Amino acid sequence: MTSVTVIGAGVIGLSTALMAQARGFSVTVVDREGPAAGASAGNAGAFAFTDILPLASPGILRKAPKWLLDPLGPLSVPPSYALRIAPWMFRFWRACSPRNIAASTAAQTALMDLSRAELEPFLAATGTLGMLRKDGNLQVYESEAEFRASLPGWQAREAHGIDFRHMTVEEMAGLQPGLSPRFIKGTFTPGWWSIADPKDYVLALAERFRAQGGTILQAEVTGLEPRDDGVYIRTAGEPLRADKVVLAAGAFSHRIAATLGERIPLETERGYNTTLPPGALDLRCQVTFGGHGFVVTRLSTGIRVGGAVELGGLSLPPNYKRSEAMLRKAKAFLPGLKTEGGTQWMGFRPSLPDSLPAIGRAKASPHVLYAFGHGHLGLTQSAGTGRLVAELLTGASPAIDLTPFSPQRF
Repeated sequence: MTSVTVIGAGVIGLSTALMAQARGFSVTVVDREGPAAGASAGNAGAFAFTDILPLASPGILRKAPKWLLDPLGPLSVPPSYALRIAPWMFRFWRACSPRNIAASTAAQTALMDLSRAELEPFLAATGTLGMLRKDGNLQVYESEAEFRASLPGWQAREAHGIDFRHMTVEEMAGLQPGLSPRFIKGTFTPGWWSIADPKDYVLALAERFRAQGGTILQAEVTGLEPRDDGVYIRTAGEPLRADKVVLAAGAFSHRIAATLGERIPLETERGYNTTLPPGALDLRCQVTFGGHGFVVTRLSTGIRVGGAVELGGLSLPPNYKRSEAMLRKAKAFLPGLKTEGGTQWMGFRPSLPDSLPAIGRAKASPHVLYAFGHGHLGLTQSAGTGRLVAELLTGASPAIDLTPFSPQRF
């Protein structure tokens, strides 16, 4: 039986491990902290299948200067990290050309369609279908100008067959009571699904993987060394060996890929949130405050207020003033929100400049596969990514064209 080691026990790693296991591989998962310890633990819990537009876009470029002036705003770069991230920002700027945006949108749409098609069968197979919610998402606007600026994005979604409807104040109140009157229009997307709690979901995947004979080891991987008899995995302790390796270590993946001689421009969208007790708000669907870069989500474990992007790498300490700023705004936007008793969190979202993940083989060895860089869409694209990597492991033709996701595209 061919042995596969998956590095990373987040939602991408465990989804891949389960799909490889279902295809007859002997699978081991290795993670520096254990299952659901990183971004998979504290994300907003959304399957954002309608989010096909890349983060790299002219709209973001227009907003960025204003946002960057606010250290607690939707997009920030700590001054101490600005020089280090400059090459990544240059690639991001290049990805904002109309041709690149069109290509990224087409590739993202293909991965979204696959991920949506794979999700419910995967949840059913892993005993987690009961965690799925189909409440939809309401994006709200504070002015006619903000609403009009969103229309090209909705037209692009309409061209790809995505269902949505624009709403008046009265219609929004019927869907989600308690919104501040400052929001004059909204757009509802019923195809935006969610999970009851992302951490509980990933832990359930880990439990199912173990129950089916899988092994999960806690160890920090320091490097990979392909040899004739397999791939050797260097750790702080004893080395491991596998016939094939899948690198799905999220924001830490580029460090491991570098030991194979590959320089992949992975950065971290440091995301912040506060999770309030379950009774903090009567929330009927996820609400996105796009002009402020955050969402409010109903989970089985509480009400989560979070989002925004801080491009600050892996080493700087968290700045929880960002969580506090979002919570203050959420209270102003949803006056009935009870803001007491919350728990703050910061996590690393692995992000590549063109908003597409790296899915494919390493340059150094066909027996090492990459599956990382999904940004804030890791949960959304987890089932689709798992299928694609499992197909690469078996030698089958991938369900979609993987050229746009090539790890060597930079």
